[in-house]
Amino acid sequence: MEPIIELTHVSKTFHAQNGEVEALRDISLSIEKGDIFGIIGLSGAGKSTLVRCLNLLEKPTDGEVVVNGNSLMSLSNKQLRKERQRIGMIFQHFNLLMQRTVLDNICFPLEIAGVKKSEARKRALELLEVVDLSEKAKAYPAQLSGGQKQRVAIARVLATDPEILLCDEATSALDPQTTKSILSLLKEINEKRGITIVVITHEMAVVQEICSHVAVLDHGNLMETGTVEDLFRKPKTDAAKRLVLSGFAHIGEMKGDRKVRVTFDGHTAFEPIIGNIILEYKTPINILYADTKTINGNAEGEMILQLPQNGEIADKIVTYFKEKNLGVEEVDDYAR
Repeated sequence: MEPIIELTHVSKTFHAQNGEVEALRDISLSIEKGDIFGIIGLSGAGKSTLVRCLNLLEKPTDGEVVVNGNSLMSLSNKQLRKERQRIGMIFQHFNLLMQRTVLDNICFPLEIAGVKKSEARKRALELLEVVDLSEKAKAYPAQLSGGQKQRVAIARVLATDPEILLCDEATSALDPQTTKSILSLLKEINEKRGITIVVITHEMAVVQEICSHVAVLDHGNLMETGTVEDLFRKPKTDAAKRLVLSGFAHIGEMKGDRKVRVTFDGHTAFEPIIGNIILEYKTPINILYADTKTINGNAEGEMILQLPQNGEIADKIVTYFKEKNLGVEEVDDYAR
């Protein structure tokens, strides 16, 4: 699959009264056509700056942005406006026009594009069916829930048939159940329409739910990229490890000196691993945390285990996990 977005050595520096701020440093990555690609990082990582470089709402200080084979930096203003029509964007706060009905909000970008009113209305009604809000056509944004507002925003951005959809923290203002429904809608749109989706988020759960590939940002630096499964099973950098274990800040406070995180997939999820260890080494092993989840359609699981104080036995247990092709690594160093 060919890349639809390519960034090459992209940097962005902002100039302020008290000096320069490097928001992005030498970022190079590619996103394949039809992919759902996650860009994740904590606050201040540079995520929103990066996503705005993808459509040149922020012009990089250095580097090149190529979309659909076109170098955006070399386009004229007219050419850039045309290219941007193929790139849609949704935000955390929806950005709906409060004095317009839901139907009129969806018609708005079509009006700007010069589409006839009757055709725009027909298109908007079709999109309301796509986002399952046909009964809200005459409602105003103030009458909608947060999830419904985001569905309207998605319908509006689909009105111009974009090839790329940028989602900047699109679910961070929503409750978990509504977030799940919006992510399910985005995945359905990706599968049925082939739209490439770039998801900007600080939540690992969002990436695990919907994305196939991911890039980790930290203080303007690209720390690592790869499949979501690889990031979940064995994060390479400290920044990625902090994100993967973001829900376990209390691990460092758990009793016991040596703790490991063990990851497994659907093929090993039903093997009695812990029971076998207890029988083999005649020692108890404490399960501090365990969970299973679906990542990119595949069953994945993880456990946080407290190993026995006997160092020799603990080492043998770690070796046993590795022989079973389970992911295993110490968590104390980066769980705080």
